[in-house]
Amino acid sequence: MAKGTASFGKMGKKHTHVKCARCGKPAFNQRQKICASCGFGKTRRLNK
Repeated sequence: MAKGTASFGKMGKKHTHVKCARCGKPAFNQRQKICASCGFGKTRRLNK
């Protein structure tokens, strides 16, 4: 695959972030298993 605009069009099919079970925001990273918004999966306390 070549570098550039044509190759970037093939990157939009997968979803990195999905809906979080704790806060409900679409900020849960599927690979890291951590929510970027509330910290679910990393800490028991909510991120402020």
